[in-house]
Amino acid sequence: MLGINLTDKVAIVTGVSSGIGAGVAKVLAEAGCHVAGCARTSEDQDSVKDFIKSVEAFGKKAFYQAVDVTSKEQIASFVESVAREFKQIDLVVSNAGVNVFKGASQCSEEDWTYNHELNLASHWRLAKASRKHLEASSSGVFVVMTSNHAYSSIPGCFPYNVTKTALTGLVRAMAIEWGPSVRVVGVAPGFIDTPGNDKWFNSFPDAAAERQRTIDLHPAGKLGTPEEVGAWCAFLASDFAAFATGTTYLLDGGRSALMQDS
Repeated sequence: MLGINLTDKVAIVTGVSSGIGAGVAKVLAEAGCHVAGCARTSEDQDSVKDFIKSVEAFGKKAFYQAVDVTSKEQIASFVESVAREFKQIDLVVSNAGVNVFKGASQCSEEDWTYNHELNLASHWRLAKASRKHLEASSSGVFVVMTSNHAYSSIPGCFPYNVTKTALTGLVRAMAIEWGPSVRVVGVAPGFIDTPGNDKWFNSFPDAAAERQRTIDLHPAGKLGTPEEVGAWCAFLASDFAAFATGTTYLLDGGRSALMQDS
């Protein structure tokens, strides 16, 4: 039987306190990884306790540190803390980010800078900080979480869509410079069923109707789940994906196949 085995590999996942990051951490632990997570959330919050429980439920070790990924000093400190704790780092899933939807005309210089630092520069800085540890692994992999907005977008999503597009270039550039010792791949999720997207639905007068309208735009007939994104990350980190590098994989339930909304 074909199975993904990441037993006793050490994975870093950023943004583990909710949504996609939490799902990725859970699936990687199920595949056998010890997981080191970070987010801005303090350690005493329930979401962090849930992350730790989700990893330990599979008999794996969890490590957490509150980190602002826009700080290069905090990123570097976190990576070195993980290396000291586990003596190795085999996989990094650079997931942390937020929607910065302002519009091209309305976006301020402050919005632009914040979006750039969080949704682009932080991924590069995390990659630089973890590179030597990934190179020391026999199978180092760096996964960048981008978005379907890298390929097609909607009005008002600037400058978020700009940085998500740029991340696909980051994946290609690092893959050709760091291979073959480190594989670099991207994952571009579409509409994933997360607490953040629940807030989006709840901003409409009829949240249930808007949810169904969104589902109907997907040939898959459903929204994605954080665990499905996690499974894709686990596959890309495995030996089954040893020939995969420099490419970003779109995971959007077929949404991009539609020429326009119905």
